[in-house]
Amino acid sequence: MNKKRLALLGVAALMALGLAAQNDSTLFMRQLCALEGISDVKPLETSTFKEKYVLKMEQQVDWKTLSKGTLKERIIIGMKGLNKPTIIVTEGYFANYGISSDYEEELSRLFDANVILCEYRYFDESVPQPTNWDYMTVDNSLADYHHVRQTMGQLFTGKWISTGISKGGQTTMFYRATYPDDVDVSVSYVAPLNRAIEDGRHEKFLAKQVGTKAERKVVKQAMQEFMKRKKDLMPLFHEYCTKHDYHFYLPEEDIYDYCVLEYPFALWQWGTPVSTIPSLDDDDNTWFSNLMNVAEPDYFRYPNKYMPFDVQAIKELGYYGYSLKPIKKWTSLKSTKGYLKKIMLPDSLRHYEFDATLYKRTVKFLKKEDPTHIFIYGEIDPWSASGVCTWLNCKKKKNMRVYVQPRGSHGSRISNMPEDMKAEIIERLTKWLQ
Repeated sequence: MNKKRLALLGVAALMALGLAAQNDSTLFMRQLCALEGISDVKPLETSTFKEKYVLKMEQQVDWKTLSKGTLKERIIIGMKGLNKPTIIVTEGYFANYGISSDYEEELSRLFDANVILCEYRYFDESVPQPTNWDYMTVDNSLADYHHVRQTMGQLFTGKWISTGISKGGQTTMFYRATYPDDVDVSVSYVAPLNRAIEDGRHEKFLAKQVGTKAERKVVKQAMQEFMKRKKDLMPLFHEYCTKHDYHFYLPEEDIYDYCVLEYPFALWQWGTPVSTIPSLDDDDNTWFSNLMNVAEPDYFRYPNKYMPFDVQAIKELGYYGYSLKPIKKWTSLKSTKGYLKKIMLPDSLRHYEFDATLYKRTVKFLKKEDPTHIFIYGEIDPWSASGVCTWLNCKKKKNMRVYVQPRGSHGSRISNMPEDMKAEIIERLTKWLQ
């Protein structure tokens, strides 16, 4: 009898003997340990779940060619009841935040649900050795989540919800399109769907659509003021980068200009009030502090802990571009085309090219199908410029819905939606989970 069948029988026996006693942490821990491919199960403190654990799950480095070896994916599980709804968090980056004793997802609070938080492959503790970047693909990550769902479905018997924020929201979207029957409900928060390395829609959004005309004018003037003061601010910039031990693939003078180019995107993304921009009468220190508060150069430095994302952005996720037009008079940059490769990646990883297959496949699915899927966006969030909210027509669909929070940023959630939208979303989710 193979190991997998033995493990399944072990789980079945444990559940048959002790489902009524699932509050017993020893029992639930033994149930987790009995699952095939699970190791390093450790209890965590929690104020929000009955029991909470961090563990490792063995995943294939390449799900198409199993001979490429395995990696251990870090997973955090918060249990409220094995027959309650279970949320699989398709995290796009790190899972560190889930260690906190007060960690809980918005949907877990709303629906008294279990949480399975999955760290994305190639991030933090979920990196294969050796690290071959050819296998850092969305499809491999989706197969990881599918494997988690199949394995944990042996224990958690209630409805399943997939959810994620930003890149995690993208992953939820891709996961539902690829494994549509894995979950009963999906909620994607502030998830872009980009069509190229430099998508092209974000620059237009920042120049002509976001906020009010007066607000856009103030932001543009701020960008120009940063450039006019560059000669006086560069010593402060150099001192700041030296103090923080920042290193860049481009000269600091160019990085300064890229910080200025990043400024409007970062400001609107997090809903920073335009009123916080200094006045022209303010001194250099005030202007410099504002630039560092909004568009800090940490974003452009190496080593870069978000490099796995940058690789994926170039290969298949896409990203946004910059328009030189607001600062063209003052910058020495001739073009920003291809900046992601030049700034974010070492030479050894710049050979990858963008493949739009994932984008096309997802668009086709969302237009044709009607999954029980909710999309949350923020009106002033630049990522909304490439979100499905710009083209997805739900009027003829029974299930799928898109909600855009008025003046909402990248922090848009169900809980901070207008009351009528919030009530409608919760009612729809409740219906799907019954």
